[in-house]
This record gives sequence, C-alpha cells and structure tokens, in this order.
Amino acid sequence: MYRNPTNGCPHPPGAMFARWRSPFSVWLAAFLLLGAASCWGLLAQAPALSRFEMTRSEEGLLLDVAVRFDLSQAVEEALHKGVPLYFVADASLYHDRRYWRDRRIASASRTWRLSYQPLTRSYRVSFGGLSQSFDNLNEAVTTVSRIGSWKLADPGQISDNEALYVEFSYKLDTGMLPRAMQIGIGGQPDWNLLIEKTQRVNGP
Repeated sequence: MYRNPTNGCPHPPGAMFARWRSPFSVWLAAFLLLGAASCWGLLAQAPALSRFEMTRSEEGLLLDVAVRFDLSQAVEEALHKGVPLYFVADASLYHDRRYWRDRRIASASRTWRLSYQPLTRSYRVSFGGLSQSFDNLNEAVTTVSRIGSWKLADPGQISDNEALYVEFSYKLDTGMLPRAMQIGIGGQPDWNLLIEKTQRVNGP
C-alpha cells in the first residue's frame, strides 16, 4: 500500500522552510549587493594620480600631473561655512648616489586656495596672486588638481650621466586651517588627503 511521504501533512517536507528561505535569500542578496556597492564607492573615491608624466625638453624637466579625488562631506561642510581649503603640490629632483646621501638638485611647490563665496554662491580658486571663480565645486576641484608643463629643473641641472628620480606629493594642507579647527579634526580620516609618488627620470 502506497503511503504519502508527507504523512498527511498538507505541505511537503521543507516547504515551509523554503517559503521562509526565499524572501530571506532575496534580502541577503540585496544586502550583499548594497555592501559591494558601498565598498566600490569607497574605492572609487580614494585619492589617486590619474596622470603623472615627466618630459625632458629644451626648457628642462617638465611635469604634467592630474589628481583624482572627492572631498568628504565634512570638508565640504567646512568649505560652505567659510573655511578656505589649501591644496599643496611638492616635487623634488634627486641625484641617486650609490655611496653617498642622495643630492637634491631642484624643487618646486604650488599652493592653491579654494574658498566659497556665499553672496554669489560661487567658488574661488586663488594661485600665485591670480584668482578665478567657478559656478560649481567640481570645476573648482578640477582646477586645483591639475598641473600642466610644470617646470621642475633647468636644462643645465639635468645630466645624462646621472641617475635621477622625482619625489612628488599632493595634499590637503590641514596645517593652514585655523588653529582651533586643526585641534578639532586631528586624526579624522575625512580630512586625510595625501598622495605620494617616486619615479625615475628616463633618459632623453
């Protein structure tokens, strides 16, 4: 005599669990996708060099640099409350010596000041005594994150017989913020924007 394996139960074994598991699986999958998207967003926002090229020409050693980064919400809020931001790029050319301390041949530095103008709702970038206004923050950030044909050394400072390398850094200089604010943001990752790179100089 054939017996129903369900023993009279209206639902087969595991059916109730399957019905409970199905929405749980959907929820779990959505949670994992959301977490993956969040992690990807964090990775996409990490500061990075999108361009770093050195050119030896009749003018000397030139650098072309482009930095990619997003300002954190805390930094944007401070900017919109009237706190100017300072971005600094430093580059140094060294002679790599085997038995002696490496000799610095030349160095250069650039500082940009980014501020918000509440009356016009615009952003102003100041550099070297000049200033330019922008309607949106993205355009202003693009301006402070790119350097074209930046002269690092004169032709006479570069020798084909020497091993040369360049040390470069770009940062949001919190040391130029108001003193009280420096103490308040100490150790906060939202304000840590630093990129460093070392690269050898190729021959002509």
